[in-house]
Amino acid sequence: MIAQVNSRFQSQSPRLRPSGSKCIPWKSGLFIGGMTAVFLLWLVYRLVVRPEWAAHLPGVLGEMLHLAEAAGLVTLGLLWGVIWLRRGGATAVTIQPLDLAQLYHLSPAEFERYVAGLFRKKGYQVQMRGRSGDLGVDILLTKVDGRRAIVQCKRYRNKVGPDVVRELYGTLIHEQADHAFLVTTAEISASARRWTEGKPMTLIDGEELSYIAGVMRGV
Repeated sequence: MIAQVNSRFQSQSPRLRPSGSKCIPWKSGLFIGGMTAVFLLWLVYRLVVRPEWAAHLPGVLGEMLHLAEAAGLVTLGLLWGVIWLRRGGATAVTIQPLDLAQLYHLSPAEFERYVAGLFRKKGYQVQMRGRSGDLGVDILLTKVDGRRAIVQCKRYRNKVGPDVVRELYGTLIHEQADHAFLVTTAEISASARRWTEGKPMTLIDGEELSYIAGVMRGV
């Protein structure tokens, strides 16, 4: 089921949008990787090929070249260190699985944070929304390739019908996101599920959510 939930988002055609997350955007990572490759090639050229022009540089210029190389090495090391720490922090998430009865005891805000933790553990970049004027978007997800998804959390007891998913679909279009998740403690009606067929939407009811959390406990 985890693979199904993840693959539904992965299979959608990407519409790239900049992320509002504090994590390292993929374009920045690509730029840093390119600069690292260029810098390493330069060091190989300098230390292995040993061009004659570099050996005949005036003293001041030679010192400046050495300082620039040292500064570049330190800067790239720091940048890669930041990327490593942020990626490590994003995956080091502990989730305590809750059954349906326990989920009902959460406040709406606690339920949103719980759902956000599950997506974060799955590897998504997570931004909490859920403020007035956010059009029902509680969580914004960003994948490493820049694709975006919205999540609406419903701590309901009554069955979720088509009206809720139609409203979420309108929000998906308004946000220009690639996918929408509806995560609820309630049961989702068959008509609501039929309405989302063929659309970039994933519906997760309370039983599915409990199952997903249990599976991800050992991930």
